Amino acid sequence: MKTSDLFVKALENEGVEYIFGIPGEENLDFLNSIKLSSIRLIVTRHEQAAGFMAATYGRLTGKPGVCLSTLGPGATNFVTPAAYAQLGGMPMLMITGQKPIKSSKQGQFQIVDVVNMMRPITKYTKQVVHGNNIAAIVREAFRLATDERPGAVHIELPEDIATEEAEDFVYPVATTRRPDADALAISMALDMLKEAKMPLLLIGAGANRKRASNALTMFIEKTGIPFFNTQMGKGVVDERNEAYLGTAALSEHDFLHCAIDRADVIINIGHDVIEKPPFFMKKGGSKVIHINFQPAQIDPVYFPQLDVVGDIATSIHRLTQGLAKQDHWDFSYFYRVKEEVQIRLSRYSEDTRFPMLPQSIVNKIRLVLDDDGIVTLDNGIYKVWFARNYLCYENNTLLLDNALATMGAGLPSAMLAKLINPDRKVISVCGDGGFMMNSQELETAVRLKLDLVIIIINDNAYGMIKWKQQGMGFDNFGLDYNNPDFVKYAESYGAKGYRPTSHADFADILRTTINEKGVHLIDLAVDYSLNHSILNEGLKEKICIL
Repeated sequence: MKTSDLFVKALENEGVEYIFGIPGEENLDFLNSIKLSSIRLIVTRHEQAAGFMAATYGRLTGKPGVCLSTLGPGATNFVTPAAYAQLGGMPMLMITGQKPIKSSKQGQFQIVDVVNMMRPITKYTKQVVHGNNIAAIVREAFRLATDERPGAVHIELPEDIATEEAEDFVYPVATTRRPDADALAISMALDMLKEAKMPLLLIGAGANRKRASNALTMFIEKTGIPFFNTQMGKGVVDERNEAYLGTAALSEHDFLHCAIDRADVIINIGHDVIEKPPFFMKKGGSKVIHINFQPAQIDPVYFPQLDVVGDIATSIHRLTQGLAKQDHWDFSYFYRVKEEVQIRLSRYSEDTRFPMLPQSIVNKIRLVLDDDGIVTLDNGIYKVWFARNYLCYENNTLLLDNALATMGAGLPSAMLAKLINPDRKVISVCGDGGFMMNSQELETAVRLKLDLVIIIINDNAYGMIKWKQQGMGFDNFGLDYNNPDFVKYAESYGAKGYRPTSHADFADILRTTINEKGVHLIDLAVDYSLNHSILNEGLKEKICIL
């Protein structure tokens, strides 16, 4: 059969449902092969958006999302999504076209060495040089994309190879069983916890990827050990749980860190050093038990005393079996810190000023969404407020990027979340800066007939950097700009646009749009005037309670 047909057959064999992207002339044989397959092609308006959608598919399903581009500029537009997936631990396959490699009459026109370009930001990158290799290449790419730690892979299909004949064969998809942790390591972890006086549990991104929710919930219920999480570990355990202390949205100084600093043993589940540090280890400080699929990657702020390496859920289950509440454990200080954190996080959540404070925006969104409702965030200062203030009841219901932390991913991520979860409510929260980086995907969302609410947090500036600028004592400079009329902009794509004029007006619009069909864009003015006083000055002056 034709190589392009075999390529698509191999993708079907892997269970691929969608391919996101923008085809070029070098992809035309492959495009026709997709037409004859069960795979749905989703055409986007920019390759970057296609890559973000594929990566988010990987994050939500655990299976590689697939995206497609042509050669040259199309392929280079995949660089940011590749890094997004690679740093975020999201399985994704990028397929790019290329000019004929056996004979080309166009010289170096549009030629970029895409394979070597992708090498530093992927787990695997390969050019197909013969059709009979395609089945093995696809199987290996999918295996590596999903193997811990998950990430991005890339296959380049040259135009002439796509037309060649190849043997009609695909490899069976093998099931991988991850090994259990060593029994001695489990025993050592149990001894450390039984000897501890104030143990604390941290849940990171790795636990979110592999659905360790049930095992961790049972561990917490049996032992009573309080827990906190990283930004990308939110929702692994229901944050309404009495033992939940908060989210480490900042690396230090936040009130939650009073509890972290007091713990004598921290059980760190699924920690990923690529995510912004949830705490800094200090020489002679707390002991840390690292529980993950792989040993700890040592750096100056993370050097755990014990590695428990193996399947996370199984390791937690074995700890649960061997551990009960210890009479000498004392969590009273942790719960005093929790009360302090809750008092401070609830401050301003009901504030009715307009433009709205981010704390109030977070509160209104949490009130309107069901337990399984999904919020996707772009990157900006509002991400810190969501990480601190937004309670997650299920895993992957707050999609934020605390690894690459790129702008422009929020809207495509929301589109994908709604596409594969049509019965769940989805809200995309973007800053005005991040939204404009992929705002053209409004057309894609309307064309796909998605029911989606997009909230633009509008301050006419790069607000995150303004906060950092002020915190470093610099004058306000170089970060302000003008925006289009977002209501008219939305309407020009066939979406509905809204511009609230009060706190109550926003609440009414949000309650209405979340239950209506179609794409709805809300241009919401935000008041960031308290960011510096709360997140810079206030936290640095905090005094941990006794």
